[in-house]
Amino acid sequence: MSFVNCEVKEKIAVITINRPEALNALNSQVLDDLGAAFDSIDVNVVRAVVLTGAGDKSFVAGADIGEMSTLTKAEGEAFGKKGNDVFRKIEEFPIPVIAAVNGFALGGGCEISMSCDIRICSENANGLRNSLYPSPKYNFV
Repeated sequence: MSFVNCEVKEKIAVITINRPEALNALNSQVLDDLGAAFDSIDVNVVRAVVLTGAGDKSFVAGADIGEMSTLTKAEGEAFGKKGNDVFRKIEEFPIPVIAAVNGFALGGGCEISMSCDIRICSENANGLRNSLYPSPKYNFV
């Protein structure tokens, strides 16, 4: 996985989208790597996942428009489906997924954060306001 790092420590998996030079924009490789990272998590060992973006400027600035501009109609539809499939995988993940939103969360970045069960935003979060948004999927007491 070249654009996504997954590290497990003390039963917490931290998945980092690591493409800060492009503000962690989602291209086909990032989506493939992200799906593979979630597939690699042993939910019998890991109790929660934290999803974040590398650097302090951007969680995920959205889709990679540079890549999208080169796609045919069919390729664009396939790219959209790939993104939706990854977002759905996160939404349906059997353990809590927490978005640690740092910087921009625009377009697909906002969507991916909304796929998570909880969103925690830093002071420099843009696209989502500085709030904690719990999901009704889990009852945290």
